[in-house]
Amino acid sequence: MKYKNLVFLGTSHIARQSLNEVKQSIEREKPGIIALELDAKRLPALMSKTHRKIELKAIKQIGLKGFLFSLFGAWAERKLGKLVGVAPGSEMKQAVRIAKSLKIKLALIDQDIEITLRRLSKSITWKEKWNFIVDVVKALFSEKKELDFDLSTVPDKKIIRKLTLRLKERYPNVYKVLIDERNIVIAQNIKKLMNSAPDKKILVILGAGHIDDVMDFVKEPKISYSFSLG
Repeated sequence: MKYKNLVFLGTSHIARQSLNEVKQSIEREKPGIIALELDAKRLPALMSKTHRKIELKAIKQIGLKGFLFSLFGAWAERKLGKLVGVAPGSEMKQAVRIAKSLKIKLALIDQDIEITLRRLSKSITWKEKWNFIVDVVKALFSEKKELDFDLSTVPDKKIIRKLTLRLKERYPNVYKVLIDERNIVIAQNIKKLMNSAPDKKILVILGAGHIDDVMDFVKEPKISYSFSLG
């Protein structure tokens, strides 16, 4: 997907397909800048050779619910990654390594992870927490799969729409914080990047579920925040 000096690549963070597509896209597009769905805190953690545990003192910065969510989210991603043999975020690491080897500028366009988790701690409701427990129990003990797709590939748009709709219905506040609000921040950071480097091709690497909305926001004349980043 392309727009002006932008080229968008939608990925899955545990898909082997995404590793190949990152390499091929960089070789084909020869970008001047690679923009990643990362922030300044997550990049060093991702590139570290040792597994960094989430420390208890983080509760003070991000709240208890945000802490528990990040703890469980990291565990779930590692479990899924083991199933397909690809560590979570491998496509982002691939992009960083190639960018460094080819001396391509990197841009981190995601919202600060601590802001996201603080927002999540404040926004998530008791109903959503109960839905979460129910869904985890169902996933552990039910043999029926609601959506059957290959984890080693990037889901197509039809599957992404189904996943998005389910997330919106079951976890409206989680969706708002983790998807909607981040999409606005990502789009605004992309627009700043476009304005600062109009003559450079920018390869934007994002989770596939973000692509369409981020593109729509980037095309808007003005993006306004309707939430507090604190």
